[in-house]
Amino acid sequence: MNRSFSTEMVIREVTERIYKEDPSLIDRYGERGVEKCREDNEHHLRQLSAAYTIKDEKMFVDYALWLDGILQRHGMNTKHLTDNFLFLSEALGKYPDEQSACYKRYLQAAAEKLGE
Repeated sequence: MNRSFSTEMVIREVTERIYKEDPSLIDRYGERGVEKCREDNEHHLRQLSAAYTIKDEKMFVDYALWLDGILQRHGMNTKHLTDNFLFLSEALGKYPDEQSACYKRYLQAAAEKLGE
């Protein structure tokens, strides 16, 4: 992955923000939930990278729709995912390169589709 940002830093920032914005998550899911959140964000970034490599926004949007279905079966709602994408986009906004800008476009497209 050729990128200007640190995956670990972005994941840490986004995970901390998710739990800051909704502290009830720690009560609901505990430390295992924090670890799962980190893993999920790692998957989001891998999917963004794959979609970016082949220049296919729909690939990431389809991933988001698939993931939303899984998360809903585990008691999460779509807002959790769209908020996560917003926080990822904001964290990536600190890196003004073409790849981060593309990731942000894909995240926005997925959030819009999830909001329909």
